Amino acid sequence: MDSSKVKRVLVVGAGVMGHSIAQVFAQARIEVRLVDLKSEILDRAMDRIRSNLGTLAEFGRVRKDEIDAILSRIRPSAELPATGKELDFALEAVVEVPEVKRRLFSQLDEIFPEDTVIASNTSSLDIFSIAEIKRPERLVVAHWFAPPHIIPLVEVVPGSKTTPDVVTFTAALMERIGKRPMIMKTFVPSFIVNSIQTAISRTVWEMLEKGLATPEEIDLAVKLTLGIRLPVVGVVQTSDFTGLDLMYDIMKQQDRLSPLIEEKVKKGHLGAKTSRGIYDYEGRTENEILKKRDERYLKMLDHLERIKAFDPI
Repeated sequence: MDSSKVKRVLVVGAGVMGHSIAQVFAQARIEVRLVDLKSEILDRAMDRIRSNLGTLAEFGRVRKDEIDAILSRIRPSAELPATGKELDFALEAVVEVPEVKRRLFSQLDEIFPEDTVIASNTSSLDIFSIAEIKRPERLVVAHWFAPPHIIPLVEVVPGSKTTPDVVTFTAALMERIGKRPMIMKTFVPSFIVNSIQTAISRTVWEMLEKGLATPEEIDLAVKLTLGIRLPVVGVVQTSDFTGLDLMYDIMKQQDRLSPLIEEKVKKGHLGAKTSRGIYDYEGRTENEILKKRDERYLKMLDHLERIKAFDPI
């Protein structure tokens, strides 16, 4: 499998995700057959793609004189192709209804050659249990994030029968079209990002239902803290700046010790203050590490204030 030889792809589903995914492939000079059952959805998809491209052009992400060529690479259709022999990759982005996906994968299994990779954009479903195909080793999850034409990450998730070359091929193809693939070692529901988002959402809705704060207050609180920090240090590295010894003490009091943190503390790997924690800071002093972090925080804060990110959209 050679991702550099992919010339034509199929994207099924032209809604919120599918139209934008098709656009990304077309921007990478790959021809796209964009399929949806309803012609009005296809018409709206092409209008939205043109609008998306116009916005990208305003920010220098595409050239205005390239827009028509990009659009010409997308071929909308209300029917699946009779055969997938001339297509090099297929991705479904239809509704998150198991029976709908099961029917679609059976159809894709019939029309595509046995060596064609078939991917799902599902955000949480165990597609590997749902899809009934003759060669499950060619099935993989390629989960994009809205809006796909802006957000860089694509989670690449194998099933128990997915072959390593299918995973490698899919990740390489995502890189080729300008995405940042994150390969998971094995399937878990909701993958990486949605698992974290679900935990956050559960807490937020509980706070709202109890009347602890208004929606505006919660969003502003997050923007003024996590919104500045997470783009710089993420959710894991944050622990190194809190101090793993402090986290260990708090967890002991709450009777929910993490074996990983306990092991780090026993080794004296406490985070930035010891130049090693979850991350290895390669012998740099605490002042050096904190200075680099704070410089990025300040740049992020300047940027967010400049674009008025703390105001509601």
